[in-house]
Amino acid sequence: MGFNLTSEQFWSESALDQELRRVFDICNGCRRCYPLCPSFNTLFRRLDDERVDGEADKLGARDLRVVGNECYQCKLCYNHCPYTPPHRWAIDFPRLMLRQKVVQARREGVSLQDRFLGRTDLIGRLAALSAPLFNLLNRARWSRRFMEATLGIHREWPLPEYASEPFDRWFRREGARAGVINGPPQGKVVLYPTCSINYTDVAVGQAAVRVLVKNRIEVAVEYPRCCGMPALDGGDLKAALEAARANVRVLSERIKAGFDVVVPGPTCSYVFKQEYPALLEDEASRQVSAHTFDLSEYLMRLHGEGRLSTEFRSKPGTIAYQLSCHLKAQNIGFKSRDLMELTGAKVGLIEKCSAVDGTWGMKAQYHELSLKWAKPLLDSVQAAKPDLVATDCPLSALRIFQGTGRRAVHPVQVLHEAYGLGRAGAGRE
Repeated sequence: MGFNLTSEQFWSESALDQELRRVFDICNGCRRCYPLCPSFNTLFRRLDDERVDGEADKLGARDLRVVGNECYQCKLCYNHCPYTPPHRWAIDFPRLMLRQKVVQARREGVSLQDRFLGRTDLIGRLAALSAPLFNLLNRARWSRRFMEATLGIHREWPLPEYASEPFDRWFRREGARAGVINGPPQGKVVLYPTCSINYTDVAVGQAAVRVLVKNRIEVAVEYPRCCGMPALDGGDLKAALEAARANVRVLSERIKAGFDVVVPGPTCSYVFKQEYPALLEDEASRQVSAHTFDLSEYLMRLHGEGRLSTEFRSKPGTIAYQLSCHLKAQNIGFKSRDLMELTGAKVGLIEKCSAVDGTWGMKAQYHELSLKWAKPLLDSVQAAKPDLVATDCPLSALRIFQGTGRRAVHPVQVLHEAYGLGRAGAGRE
């Protein structure tokens, strides 16, 4: 189901209003998604108000807007919904909320807050020029108050530490040495590092390269630009489309040369698989979708074919692993958990949302609501008392650190340490 961006119906305010009320009426009769996110809580609470009396047609324009603003694109409702395409009712709640956002942005413009949060590459490149100073400013109390007042980023949201050398620059410098394979290659992948790994979580990208090389996979790195989801979250369709076209152009050429695309971040792998074909509706984006794998998904595929090394030198102990929403949305099972269990680790699965999803949870206007919805995750991590905390999602890792003081590692770092390639201990006490 595409976005139909060239259709007048897509951009029609009256058509959008009618579609919102149609979908909300069906949701009212189902209520299966009530516990998933604040959007549904707000929707059903307002439908239950006496003045509305359960009739979606009586909802005011402000009601519709609040429901859309509180959707943080976790995508969980899509898998819960019994009426998704090809059902005749054809409900795609997350895409409808995105449509509402981009139509609103076309009418009112993209806010300064959303423009800033959508420019991850600009921020990352600028930060790399003077990372120590940039990180110091990000920690300073006065600076955080200023950022909250001007950009709407909550002062208590834990901003990541930026690297002086982005991952793609590190790979250009070290790639020839880091990518040396012992023996004939078993495959070749282009690693798309995501903006988080490229600018802040460089160690995750380095671990991914070394683990892939350990398993005799030829690795190339391509990072044309951010996947575009932060821009899309803010309704900046122009920036999202530019990102999609730039990434598809480069990655599709790699696919023609026999590469698979491997992504160590669940939001970006989801965007490549699901959003790019819907946004661009062309053969190149469909090829990228078909050849994109989450990193753990790819490694477990190797294991299923008997091609993954299981010569581990150490056991990681107990791990509390948070399964991110955007991995659930891909319907690929529990690949990261299964991967870590191969090392002998005892992995406890936590299927709780961090309620950050893109940029929503760091915004001042939603921060407290976001913390409320993240509480089950934070309580579960605290109760587990694990040796390590792990998650595939960098924003979940920041939320876990904010709420528990524990620094979560990526599953590939667990594998990296178990192979004896280096320590993954950021999540240890």
